Amino acid sequence: MFFEYPKLLWLLAVPALLVLHYVYMEVRKRNPHLRVSKSAQWTSGGTSVLAWLRHVPFLLRIAALVLIVICIARPRSSTQMEKIDTEGIDIMLTMDVSTSMLARDFKPDRISAAKDIAIEFIAQRPTDRMGIVVFAGESYTQCPLTTDRATLINLMKEVQTGLIEDGTAIGNGLATAVARMKDSDAKSRVVILLTDGVNNRGEISPEMAAEIAKTYGIRVYTIGVGANGTAPYPVVTPFGVQMQDVQVEIDESLLKSIADKTGGRYFRATDNTKLAEIYSEIGKMEKTRTTVDSFPVYKELYGRYGLAALLLILLELLVRLLLRRLL
Repeated sequence: MFFEYPKLLWLLAVPALLVLHYVYMEVRKRNPHLRVSKSAQWTSGGTSVLAWLRHVPFLLRIAALVLIVICIARPRSSTQMEKIDTEGIDIMLTMDVSTSMLARDFKPDRISAAKDIAIEFIAQRPTDRMGIVVFAGESYTQCPLTTDRATLINLMKEVQTGLIEDGTAIGNGLATAVARMKDSDAKSRVVILLTDGVNNRGEISPEMAAEIAKTYGIRVYTIGVGANGTAPYPVVTPFGVQMQDVQVEIDESLLKSIADKTGGRYFRATDNTKLAEIYSEIGKMEKTRTTVDSFPVYKELYGRYGLAALLLILLELLVRLLLRRLL
């Protein structure tokens, strides 16, 4: 604790002088006298309790005055805090929402697993700007770049299949993500593109989208999701929804080419655990560089001293009233 105006503490001399004056007046005060034949019965009793209690109001007033002086000297406390300045990484999560993402080789299915693991990834990077792009037969921005984690997570939870025309337009999805990041002034810009299929739709080819990303210095990490071989897929039949094994087809050569061309990496996820490990590995590669500055955070303490002074004044008034009734 320290005082913002320490020179005002010299005012503590005032209550000190008042105490000296009070003692001096008590000593100087003339005591009443009475002539008696023996003084034993007057001296043996000592000073009564009420005689001592009459000094209490004055002591309470002096204590309140001391606290008021401390209060106006503005006592404060400080704590050293760290200020973290981030380098600034922009990350656009680009997710395939075609109906093939309903396959059950992930638990409970591919799209649900991808969303849950992406939400964990978002929560672990509080200082980065992130956004969401989804694509199937076409693409759109689910959430622009933002640092609002709550909004981002809520919009990720709303991602689902069936909202746009079916298909797999990898080029459109990547191009939309690049368009959202090309004007960013962040020192590092990253696209994480997740898909489970082969490009079969879209006006922009994946190769062209990769060239555009490279031109703007945007790094692309590609993730192919799907088990090796076949995967159970829910099919609607006259007898209800039944599971049917379908062949997993991922254009890995294309995804590797996109990643290599932009300075990223290609990953293959065959289950929930592997997908979580991939996001963790990407998170380690894309660490946020920080510079740390220390600065003090001040806390004002005068309030507690002012409150204590007020309580002492009220207590003084209460004691005076009690003494008037007893004396």
